[in-house]
Amino acid sequence: MIFCFSGTGNTRWAAQHLAEATGERLVLMTGGNTSYSLARDERIGFCFPVHGWQPPRLVRRFIRQLKLQSNQPLASHFCYALVTCGDSIGLTMEMLNGELTRKGLHAHSTFSLVMPESYVCLPFMYTDTPQREKEKIDRAAIDLDNYARLITGRMKGEHHTVRGFMPWALSHVIGAYFNSRMITDRKFTVDTEQCIHCGLCAKVCPTGDIRMADNDGGASSPRWLHDGRCTCCLSCYHHCPRHAINYGNITRRRGQYYFGHPL
Repeated sequence: MIFCFSGTGNTRWAAQHLAEATGERLVLMTGGNTSYSLARDERIGFCFPVHGWQPPRLVRRFIRQLKLQSNQPLASHFCYALVTCGDSIGLTMEMLNGELTRKGLHAHSTFSLVMPESYVCLPFMYTDTPQREKEKIDRAAIDLDNYARLITGRMKGEHHTVRGFMPWALSHVIGAYFNSRMITDRKFTVDTEQCIHCGLCAKVCPTGDIRMADNDGGASSPRWLHDGRCTCCLSCYHHCPRHAINYGNITRRRGQYYFGHPL
């Protein structure tokens, strides 16, 4: 079984590849269910994007609520984690294992895939050029094939990740600030002159944080719920066909990216 969370599609692409390679179920962490029964010797995989050198809060919450039933000890199931990132992951896997330990689990092998950049809400963050985007995806496809063989073979002790320079500081200082202070939907705005009221933003939001509501002109425009469910994955921003959604003022001249979009 593969538990997956994905915003702009990078992680879902990887998780689907692993599901095909292993022949095992792909379950979205945003599906609402947290109770599952495992088949004999079924692998347990966790796939998600790195947010600020940490596992997203949504992933942590899902694991804490997760209830797995098995006719054998949970620890006997091969468990692994694969994350997607723009470059490095800090101590993401160590933090993940801290959550898994509470469930009697431990990631026997861990993997990271460098994928095209999608977080553009800081002054120095931009989407990749089309050439760099293609290079990353081509490289990731090769790495993913190699990882899939290791996972299919239940190879333990395989750790293929890029932790980066000073990983503790990345995760516990910069990442801690980012995840506690900068994950919010209150900075999203809509350019009503550009919005075509298609509702795509609401459809692609993985957490259901957007509702289409009538504005003064009678047309429906996106409204964020402000109830804490937003993960700032920016799926709404990147999928908007008119670039009508922005995060504060900083994204107005930034690029857009989602996996599979036209280069």
